Amino acid sequence: MALNTKKSLIPIKNRSFLNKDFDQFRRQLLDYARTYFPDRIQDFSEASLGGLLLELVAYVGDTTAFYLDHQFRELDPETAVERLNIERLARQAGVKIQGASPAVADVNFTVKVPAEIEGTLYQPQNASLPVIKINTSLLADGDIIFSLTEDIDFSEKDSAGDLFAKKEVFEFNEDGTPSSYLLTRAGSCVSGERVTETFTIPDTDVPFRTLTLSNSDVSEVIDIRDIEGNIYYEVDFLTQDTVFAAIENIDDDNRLVKNNIQVIPAPYRFVTESTTLTGLTTIRFGNGDGGTLDGDIVPDPSELALPLFGKKNFSRFTVDPTRLLNTRTLGISPRNTTITAQYRSGGGLDHNVSSRAINTVDSLVTEFPNGPTAQNQVNVAASISVSNDKPAAGGDDALSIEEIRGLIGSAKNVQSRIVTKQDLFSRIYTMPSNFGRVFRAGVSSNSRNPLATNLYIVSRNDSGNLSLSPDTLKKNLSTYLNEFRIVSDALDILDARVINVQVSFEVSIDPSFNSDGVLSRAIDKIIRYTAVENFQIGQPIRLSDLTNLIYNTPGVVSVVDVSVGNLTDAVGSREYSKISYDIAANTRKGLVLPPEGGIFEVKFPTFDVRGRAA
Repeated sequence: MALNTKKSLIPIKNRSFLNKDFDQFRRQLLDYARTYFPDRIQDFSEASLGGLLLELVAYVGDTTAFYLDHQFRELDPETAVERLNIERLARQAGVKIQGASPAVADVNFTVKVPAEIEGTLYQPQNASLPVIKINTSLLADGDIIFSLTEDIDFSEKDSAGDLFAKKEVFEFNEDGTPSSYLLTRAGSCVSGERVTETFTIPDTDVPFRTLTLSNSDVSEVIDIRDIEGNIYYEVDFLTQDTVFAAIENIDDDNRLVKNNIQVIPAPYRFVTESTTLTGLTTIRFGNGDGGTLDGDIVPDPSELALPLFGKKNFSRFTVDPTRLLNTRTLGISPRNTTITAQYRSGGGLDHNVSSRAINTVDSLVTEFPNGPTAQNQVNVAASISVSNDKPAAGGDDALSIEEIRGLIGSAKNVQSRIVTKQDLFSRIYTMPSNFGRVFRAGVSSNSRNPLATNLYIVSRNDSGNLSLSPDTLKKNLSTYLNEFRIVSDALDILDARVINVQVSFEVSIDPSFNSDGVLSRAIDKIIRYTAVENFQIGQPIRLSDLTNLIYNTPGVVSVVDVSVGNLTDAVGSREYSKISYDIAANTRKGLVLPPEGGIFEVKFPTFDVRGRAA
């Protein structure tokens, strides 16, 4: 078979892909035209047709190269310059873009209450003690609005039966007995105007429906619900189908743990997005059809099968694959309803008002659960006054685009799961305080289960001393941490062992100094060093630190002896931990070591730190 060796040879034309600007494009095009088209156009001067074609193509190439480089730079938060692109990169990294931040202030409410006699003692009349309700609005200088964030119950008492409110006699009767009392109690408030806005949703299915709030600088979306009573919950991402809810704790430990934490499903949910361009906030709902009664989270693919009515054959047909995406896994989009949104708007540096600036009750919401007379109720409500002893703090202007850019790098390292010990501690200590507060936490390996970790926790009581954490706190902590732990991990939450100790020392004192004064200063140093705030679970006591503190006290010539002892049960009127611990057997190389999951406490410093002169 003969082979045809003749082929049409196409000449290879030299091309360069390194040109980036107008001059480079024009120069390369000119060389290209003179090399491969010498007999077509020979005049490439600026006024000629050839020059026009060269410059037009060079202009297009220059523009295309510029925007190609620009788009590539916009993919990197470090080099991006367009505001919307920087915001998009920030959202992808998990940065929450918000407007101006509100200020927070602690305020003191003072109320005048009539007196009554209980037995032989005069007390504030229990029936007239009010509850100042959440959302009571206050005014600061400059007409800045603050809202109360928690109920203030003036009738609440501690474990000894005394009112938490500070009381003092305000008026006396002619016989010298108290006629009325002034009660003062603190509460927290946040700045910003509370706004209610209503949206009418038409009867059309719109996946990922969005609503834009009218006010700028929205710091918090308080509540969103429709006319059917469905509550919409704010989530970080629409794939998040559960939220934490606070349920009032009615158990005996409700003084330490106000609420139980509960994980509830959130089929109705939304996310918020803000932009620095307008300062407005957009609410985005899920993609599920809110007008259907279909309760399937994921549709059944078999429902798409075509029935054959009396046929034994069928032709090819077209299927829309998006029908398989009509799920509620990203939440439900409202349809044919009315949405009512309540949110807080406003903030900035000017909201950090000075002390005594919050001094007017703008809108008072009260409740008298014990049923006083109508006149007493009116008089007590009219007597309520407010003031802030400390300046408000936390208010700040909206982040600039450069500040948002700076947050992107650190946000990429944030993870919503517990991997390291630091992740675990950060979750424990940042759990909202109304679910109970863990004062100290420590971890150790579990010898019985290599996949489990022992988590020791301890709390503090009303007096500031260490105490066992309530069971409700442990349950709340378990529920909270379970949402962040890795599936194969396990945590055993245990009570830390509180070891009450006393510190005794003996010193030689310079005769020119007053020995009582020297001992008092040395004892004060030891008390500050052994304060419970300075100790963690598993932290030893360094005897050398105690020796140095005493030795560096003016007037001390030498430290004769320093010792640490264990105190248990009752000593006089003082109640100590029931845990007995051998201090001497657990002292090594100048370190007093605690047991596993143990923490040292000097419970009564004025009695438990003792010193004497040799």
